[in-house]
Amino acid sequence: MSLDVARLDAQMAFLTEADRLKTIIRATTLCDASRFENSAEHSWHLTLYALVLGDHAPDDVSVDRVVKMLILHDLVEIDAGDVPIHGEGIDHAAIEAKEQRAADRIFGLLPADQGAELRAIWQEFEDAKTPDALFAKALDRFQPPNQNLASNGAGWQEHAVTLDKIKARVAPPIKRGAPQFWDWIVPKLTAWFASR
Repeated sequence: MSLDVARLDAQMAFLTEADRLKTIIRATTLCDASRFENSAEHSWHLTLYALVLGDHAPDDVSVDRVVKMLILHDLVEIDAGDVPIHGEGIDHAAIEAKEQRAADRIFGLLPADQGAELRAIWQEFEDAKTPDALFAKALDRFQPPNQNLASNGAGWQEHAVTLDKIKARVAPPIKRGAPQFWDWIVPKLTAWFASR
């Protein structure tokens, strides 16, 4: 096989750009509360969630596709930044437009065929309509409260999060894509907030 220099150049440009995700700081701390996690760490941890918890996915879910979605889902934060789920006064339409432009730019660094394929997987996650995307979204919402429970609510305390906010903003995607995860975590959340 001969080397396609232009293709490899484009792939390496994308991979170098993706490294910038390590600089995007999130509102959730590590489990030991030693610092806030970055978006690359979050994406990696979510792929591990999919691998480990995939046996709880509905039968029509492809865990391999979920892993792809989760490793790609936050790349747009390189341009758009992280938007904390518990943030107030957020213009969701403006954020969505910014993320779409970011997706065009970032996936556009790849060779056209590969860029179109990966951008379509990213868009499927964003649209959250397929079984794979619903399960991926559920995991994306399930990981932060688990991190917060492990850190004794470090991120929640920093952002004045309440149980009602979690029920309103975190529960719906979990219930749609993996309701058993919500059933498992809600008693833990209730107990933690009751102890405050």
